Amino acid sequence: MQASHIAFNLELKHPFAISKFSRTSTPLLLLKLTYENINGYGEASMVPYLGESYSTAESFLAKVEWNRFVYPFSFQEIVDYLDSLESGNPAIKAAIEIALNDINGKILQKPCYKIYGADPAKMPVTSYTIGIDQPEVVKEKVADAEGFKVLKIKLGTENDRELIRTIRSLSSLPLYVDANQGWTDRKKAIELIYWLHDQDVVVIEQPMDKKDLDGNAWLTARSPIPILADEAAQRLADIDGLRGAYHGINVKLMKSGGMFEAHQMILKARSYGMKVMIGCMSETSIATQAGIALAPLCNWADLDGPYLTKNNPFETPKLENGRYILEDLPGLGLKGLSSNLFLP
Repeated sequence: MQASHIAFNLELKHPFAISKFSRTSTPLLLLKLTYENINGYGEASMVPYLGESYSTAESFLAKVEWNRFVYPFSFQEIVDYLDSLESGNPAIKAAIEIALNDINGKILQKPCYKIYGADPAKMPVTSYTIGIDQPEVVKEKVADAEGFKVLKIKLGTENDRELIRTIRSLSSLPLYVDANQGWTDRKKAIELIYWLHDQDVVVIEQPMDKKDLDGNAWLTARSPIPILADEAAQRLADIDGLRGAYHGINVKLMKSGGMFEAHQMILKARSYGMKVMIGCMSETSIATQAGIALAPLCNWADLDGPYLTKNNPFETPKLENGRYILEDLPGLGLKGLSSNLFLP
């Protein structure tokens, strides 16, 4: 197994703000693994506030013994091995694991979605995310969402209602809401939730602090809208403690450490009667295609990374009626790699 990587600064079309942070770009590490002349691609999207960086990713890669990865790949053993090297660092672990999934599909000559048992006919619509911003910028973002059938709105400030009213003056599309732990008063939150229900909001992510299990459970018991754990649902081991406190979870490959554990999280949540959204960070087509492969197993999808960026190095996955199209291509099904990437 050979490995090469580059640092890549993913530029966003608009400044992206959530309840506690704002940024105009996202640092990535793009990874290429080569196994018996077959290339697999992975990516680590390292949103700064989550603590990973190009430096930490490169340090992790230096610890990996690449000759351990011999086909046929045991993805549970791969996950366990990567976790044994260091705790945390899920994004760079995801980069390795996604690249190995890409190689696995190419060896088998099967798309990753078929390997994971996903039915293209069950692909949910994916949302287009609109961060917290001034009304004039929000209008530009809504205009950019042409072709999408759902909008995802970042909330968690004192101006939540104003932002929703601005959206509603521009669009009648259903809305997903992500408060990113921004709500602190449960009574004000449930009042807002009922108002959001009247605004055709169909799902809400992480309303209160991830450590406030009682507060989130209190909202879940009273909410007319499904409440999902996002920041509280990092890895498979988290799900047992969330049962009953949320209606469901948001699975993100950059938190789960890759496709295999994300799939395990989906299956476990489903076994508990919980609903599932598959989401993303700021990502290129690499991680987006990996998420798309699992999306038909989920209730909702928020996989808009390439549509929010200006310099995606691969061809952007295609939408039809707001849903991604799964093509019968081996591995991740990536197309259109920029010629200046991964040069020797």
